[in-house]
Amino acid sequence: MVRTLTTLQKHLIATGYETITITPDQFRSVPCPTYPEIRLALMPSRRMARTIEGSRPCVVHIATEGPLGLAARRYCMKRGIPFTTAFHTKFPEYVNARLGVPANWTYKIMRRFHAPAHAVMVATQTVENELVAHGFANIKRWSRGVDTDLFRPRDKSFLDLPRPIALYVGRVAVEKNIEAFLAVEHPGSKVVVGDGPQLKELSRKYPAVHFVGVKEGEELAKHFAAADVFVFPSLTDTFGLVLLEALACGVPVAAYPVAGPLDVIGEAPVGCLNADLAVAVKKALDASPEACRAHAERYSWEASAQQFLENIAPFPPERFFPGGSSQSGMEPAAA
Repeated sequence: MVRTLTTLQKHLIATGYETITITPDQFRSVPCPTYPEIRLALMPSRRMARTIEGSRPCVVHIATEGPLGLAARRYCMKRGIPFTTAFHTKFPEYVNARLGVPANWTYKIMRRFHAPAHAVMVATQTVENELVAHGFANIKRWSRGVDTDLFRPRDKSFLDLPRPIALYVGRVAVEKNIEAFLAVEHPGSKVVVGDGPQLKELSRKYPAVHFVGVKEGEELAKHFAAADVFVFPSLTDTFGLVLLEALACGVPVAAYPVAGPLDVIGEAPVGCLNADLAVAVKKALDASPEACRAHAERYSWEASAQQFLENIAPFPPERFFPGGSSQSGMEPAAA
């Protein structure tokens, strides 16, 4: 999600839009219970209001349903300002996996959060269908892209390990279902890129697995490209940007036939979706690297940014701050 938002901001700026981001590092914060890597802002309402009023935006987009999202939602609703939201993360399933709270209970809270939004942006048709079934409305498509210059086929000798190499990239956390990958019998090597609350526990439990920590930029791309198959065990992701990054490197994907993989891969011959992850890994190894790369090239960040702009286009500037940026010759701002 962070990579999606930072890439969107880069493309908006490149096309002449001023963007202001409001993030937890601008506030006093505390670690999220059971997930200390995520910070939760403390009492952000006053500073949130000052930031929005100081920037005088034409568009307010709320990215997450946490404390900052709640504060922005409350601010906009109190002043009658239209806003958009995005459904990036299946928090109901995450809460169920961590705390055992029934997902339907959390979906009621989520539905109430998103109900006043002018548009609720989702990445795929499968997620839209699921949200509609839970009573969500005003849903708009906002797909994802991939940087095909950074993520590209490279020399596989970067990882000097017994092959075939099966790679996982993402949070090392229970909601990612990573242990389903770690438990698969695999004749070569397994590599895990990422950090998370389960890292210490799983690295002790699976000593043969290579846990290499968080990687970014060129180093991340080299890890992708050096693998022989990318394994995506999650059952709860709304898209899975890492799927595209692997495919752009010419690496086939093994995953479950669930939302995310179904939308990104479907019936394309670029991997295997199977309810038995071990079967998916074995069959995915036969996919053509050229087909994988060609499939990823269909997704561009330019198209993703254009979808975002179309979703916020109906907002009339006068609904926000009369005499503000849109009426003073400046480009609209997205907060």
